Amino acid sequence: MTTHFYRPTRALINLEAIKENVRQLKEYLQPNVQIMAVVKANAYGHGDVEVAEAAIEAGATILAVATPDEALHLRNFFPNIEILILGYSPGSFAQVAANKNITLTAFSTEWISNLNLDYNNAPLKVHIKIDTGMGRIGVTTISEFLSLYELIGSTDGLMLDGVFTHFATADEEDDSYFVKQETKFKEFIQMLPKKPRLVHAANTATMLTKETSLHYDAVRFGISMYGLAPSPYIKTKLPFPIQQAFSLESELVAVKLLQKGESVGYGATFTANEPTYVGTIPIGYADGLIRKLAGQEVLVDGKRVPIIGRICMDQCMIALPTAYNIGEKVTLIGKQKDEEITIDEWATKVETINYEIPCIITARVPRVHFANNKF
Repeated sequence: MTTHFYRPTRALINLEAIKENVRQLKEYLQPNVQIMAVVKANAYGHGDVEVAEAAIEAGATILAVATPDEALHLRNFFPNIEILILGYSPGSFAQVAANKNITLTAFSTEWISNLNLDYNNAPLKVHIKIDTGMGRIGVTTISEFLSLYELIGSTDGLMLDGVFTHFATADEEDDSYFVKQETKFKEFIQMLPKKPRLVHAANTATMLTKETSLHYDAVRFGISMYGLAPSPYIKTKLPFPIQQAFSLESELVAVKLLQKGESVGYGATFTANEPTYVGTIPIGYADGLIRKLAGQEVLVDGKRVPIIGRICMDQCMIALPTAYNIGEKVTLIGKQKDEEITIDEWATKVETINYEIPCIITARVPRVHFANNKF
């Protein structure tokens, strides 16, 4: 069934790009290394179910999320795929996780003590999180690590399935802090009386630029699965090309001629110094086009034109070189003719990282998924 959207603003998600990014990674890795597709935060704003399906089709064998609700939502669509919650889960969720075959992150003995489990049912699978330098959840000393390992082993209804850590500076050129974390993780792993099924440490930047020994049993494919480099530095070091999957478009809903001295928008912050055609497009800060993006260029007829005045909650205005027709396509992120506006460009404009941009495009902007240029 085709879904009809009455508002012309929409995000287009190229699933073929996501598949190709996963395929390329699969070819790059050793055959015994599994790909964990990170689809938390609604797949970084791209649509969790659709992205997960594409990633699995291309070779991913595990899905990773951040919260119990994300895991349960995916389990409804994928009854058999492995799902790991990378972040905190409350003890009250433990039995639900066991029943649904959802793997949780164990990060302290106190957390284990607060689990609410019926030990007569299927075991709850857990991965121990080692905090090697992020300063978030996880054990920080070998004694804590071994105590947690022993407690899991002696607790009915629990099964240790993995051990992992997360690197804080893998996307930076200076690798001194990374090496400290790497060394600490290796020291912890060497202390294991028995290695669990999965050891994983490589986030996107690590798997693409560091030594292959850090791939261990699985890698966590995050930002570059969506065609974005983890940092400007990593962008110059990628071992294979990646394709951006996310674009954002709308259309002109009004065009008028502003006379010299007339103003646009709240606060009248833009005043025309000559006759200027102004177009209105139905997207604003309630959609994630935050007000700091005023002045950012968009594409109309393959030409770059600026957003002018203050961005409104539901609309914004752009300066046009001529009077285009109502319904003319406007590309805010993506390609038009020979021009392209990237997520990285937006990130630079608002002084943030590219991860944040697709995540802040709100749910009222529909995601339209397509493959092979068909949507």
